[in-house]
Amino acid sequence: MNADRSGAQILVDCLLGQGVKHAFLVPGESYLAVLDALVDAPEIALTVCRQEGGAAMMAEAHGKLTGKPGICMVTRGPGATNASAGLHVAFQDSTPMILFVGQVARGMREREAFQEIDYRRMFGQVAKWVAEIDTPDRIAEFVSRAFHVACSGRPGPVVLALPEDMLVERSAPAPKLPPVKTPHADVPPDSWRELEKLLTVAERPLVVVGGGPWNRDAKAALEEFSSNWNIPVAASFRCQDFFDNEHPNYAGDVGIGINPKLAERLRTSDLLVLLGTRFGEMESSGYSLIEIPRPKQKLVHVFPDSSELGRVYFPTLAIHASPVHLALRLATLAPPAEQGARCEETASARADYKDWSSLPDGIGNLRMPDVMRVVSTTMPDDTIVTNGAGNYTVWVHRFHRYREFRTQLAPISGSMGYGLPAAVAAARTHPDRPVVCFAGDGCFLMHGQELATARQYDLKIIVLIVNNGMYGTIRMHQERHYPGRVSATDLINPDFASLATAYGCHGEAVEHSDEFEAALDRAIAADGPAVIELRIDAEALTPSKTLSEIRAEAEARLGCTPALAG
Repeated sequence: MNADRSGAQILVDCLLGQGVKHAFLVPGESYLAVLDALVDAPEIALTVCRQEGGAAMMAEAHGKLTGKPGICMVTRGPGATNASAGLHVAFQDSTPMILFVGQVARGMREREAFQEIDYRRMFGQVAKWVAEIDTPDRIAEFVSRAFHVACSGRPGPVVLALPEDMLVERSAPAPKLPPVKTPHADVPPDSWRELEKLLTVAERPLVVVGGGPWNRDAKAALEEFSSNWNIPVAASFRCQDFFDNEHPNYAGDVGIGINPKLAERLRTSDLLVLLGTRFGEMESSGYSLIEIPRPKQKLVHVFPDSSELGRVYFPTLAIHASPVHLALRLATLAPPAEQGARCEETASARADYKDWSSLPDGIGNLRMPDVMRVVSTTMPDDTIVTNGAGNYTVWVHRFHRYREFRTQLAPISGSMGYGLPAAVAAARTHPDRPVVCFAGDGCFLMHGQELATARQYDLKIIVLIVNNGMYGTIRMHQERHYPGRVSATDLINPDFASLATAYGCHGEAVEHSDEFEAALDRAIAADGPAVIELRIDAEALTPSKTLSEIRAEAEARLGCTPALAG
């Protein structure tokens, strides 16, 4: 190694020291020196993306899949603003991530130089820590802190701004630091004794698991505890792969469009254990499922960040600890001898879930229940399923059964456009596993250009575009509140199959249910990315109600004709 190194070289040295294997980026002149330093670091694979929002979402998905900070690099100004979409996902989804942003030269700051932004102010509410590195001899310190902050407590994103002149300034080589091992708080002995007592006397307990951090060992431990104690377990919004959905004690997901019977079970439970989840607006059905601030039932809230405990709900027992560590200990806890009533409650919860997740008949020539049935029976259990946001996701969340950990990549933040970038990240991270992306027609085109990224790396991903010619979720809410008064929700779409072909991918469109299975087989056999456009009936807005039924119910409720609904 040379006697001294440029700031960019020191930065790359630090990333190598932390075991970074991958970075997602859009190149920019503000960090050219880093791009050059990466030439000498072949250990770090680069995924070159087509828009910074897609790059940031890929890094976030990589962080979910690995449990380590996903690395994203973007240029200053518009590059950073584009990346904010993925940063927000990482923040609300509790995903470790580090965003490196090129910055104007130090001597040009405070002049509104070309593309200058104060990133501390811009990202202050969507990152755990935002800083700017002013001198190369502090790069090692800042990078070390970034990895610690991103992984500690409630994981989340960190932003480091890199002035372009700092990146070419030379300094002594950085000290060699080992990969960060983040300490996690354990359960205090008195809290453990109280938790055991609450679990023993409860007759209608329910565990809701979600958030982060989590891993395969914790999943297996929670499944073992649930079996030993005959306690039903539900998954929080878009954390369904935290617990085997085929486990006899799995009770369903607590999120948008919750099973009404599960919602009632949650309300009437005598002990509710929130394991790693904030139990925010989506999980609580708009903060309506349990009383605020003091719930009627006994509440145990386990969370890795003490500031969240008591923030909304006054718990019977607040445990500031890693949900992973608590799950591992729960598996060793001896269950009570008598569990008769609890066995019946758990069996009833499972029966309610199976009934709720049974596929309906569907409507139209191409029925989404038929699509879900074929996907579930064709794809193996380790398939990574990704999606963004929209009404189409209800079909995935309600009817697909996740068996293994990290087979679900979906934004708790509800960000449209997430599915395709997440699929790219999944295929880059686990090239040996099948990847299926569900996307609505509106959702896909938020980051549809990342299909070019998938093609560039010949990634074996399958993209199912559910095309109903509208922003379906907004249309649903329009019909509920302003029935018949359609405004700004209709879409004129491209021919998605032809678009895929233009990108060099396999593409085809399906209009009838009996065509889908063969189309999926062809997509699986394709050499690279494959797109299947699913042209569904616009009436098939939800699994439970058609568009016309939603409108008719709203008209009856509001006591008005469509022209007067506003």
